[in-house]
Amino acid sequence: MIDVYKIRQDFPMIVNHPNLIYFDNGATTYKPKAVIDAICGFYTNFTSNVERGDYETAIQADRAYDHTREVVARFIHCQPKEVVFTANITASLNQVAYGLGKGWLKKGDVVLTTLNEHASNLLPWYRLEKEIGIKLAYIPVDNHGVVDMQAYRDLLSSDVKVVTLAETTNVLGALQPIKEMTKLAHEVGALMVVDGAQSVPHHVTDVMDSDVDFLGFSSHKMCGPDGVGVLYGKYALLDKMEPLLLGGGMNARFSSDGEVTLKNAPIKFEAGTPNIEGVIGLAAACEYLMSIGMENISAYEKELRAYFASKLKELDNIDFYNPENVSGPITFNAKGVFAQDAAGYLGANHIAVRSGNHCAKVLHEVIGTDQTIRASLYFYNTKEEVDRFIEVAKKISLENAVGIFF
Repeated sequence: MIDVYKIRQDFPMIVNHPNLIYFDNGATTYKPKAVIDAICGFYTNFTSNVERGDYETAIQADRAYDHTREVVARFIHCQPKEVVFTANITASLNQVAYGLGKGWLKKGDVVLTTLNEHASNLLPWYRLEKEIGIKLAYIPVDNHGVVDMQAYRDLLSSDVKVVTLAETTNVLGALQPIKEMTKLAHEVGALMVVDGAQSVPHHVTDVMDSDVDFLGFSSHKMCGPDGVGVLYGKYALLDKMEPLLLGGGMNARFSSDGEVTLKNAPIKFEAGTPNIEGVIGLAAACEYLMSIGMENISAYEKELRAYFASKLKELDNIDFYNPENVSGPITFNAKGVFAQDAAGYLGANHIAVRSGNHCAKVLHEVIGTDQTIRASLYFYNTKEEVDRFIEVAKKISLENAVGIFF
């Protein structure tokens, strides 16, 4: 088990803001000093572009950048050549949809997803509906966001070419049985595309074991810097896929007659100067998480979430939408109070949460409301913080929540 109080000393934001309870980890996470030092080290010791220079600091930058690919591969259990660096998971999922839309998918092909999904994993497929005529179909989920597996089996057919969903949903926190779903998808010849934004930071990820075809995730949700994402893809698929962006660094040569020869994957997907310092910071974040142990992080978070849920169930002024889920955020509303007003009241009491639709704008068809409050935990949060939250939450009312704005 982890020593949470020792770990908290690794995070300058926690040390510098001792009175702030940060329960907005689903949006972004704090960065440990090891990550900050790695970024500063690049800026102060070997700033250079990558894959372009033959001098000492450029070679050092190349090695640090390429090392990250190896670290990420260890973190998710794949080959380094299957790791593509992107700007974020949005870019990763757009690359997959774009690539599959170029010569892979055709009019009438079915893509299965759920109403749980973040905009990043719906809008790119909406575009393919309009551009090439694919059909998007939704796998039924229960009111906690968990996939109905029998309905999923019934929907699978030879017309289904892609199944795409979040392993852990960003609002209700449903943990989907990705390995089983992947096996069933492959039996009908479909590819499995996974949004790992809310799962990779919290659980052991083994793409070899789950056999998923593509997986995207973001650095900033797992103690790393902003502006960096990862796209994992099986190499045979990446090798055939067209890149979304074209430019410097990703081509081997081109000529005035328009002939272009691309480099091999993963480099062909990394056009232009990348976020070098961010990629280097991502390596530090992965190494930091692995030093704690993803198994330990997952176990601690499940215990903390269960404690939080048990306390929140006792409040009669709260509508709690996902009490039975064992992972992901705590999602709720204060009865009779607009979500943003209630979140503002919590914020005025030094508790950071998120309110709104959380970019999951069709989820209201499942839970009956399009505005909720999300308290999302990470391994540096404590039971004492939960207790303080509960004391404040029990006082939320229409009168005191609206009153803070006047």
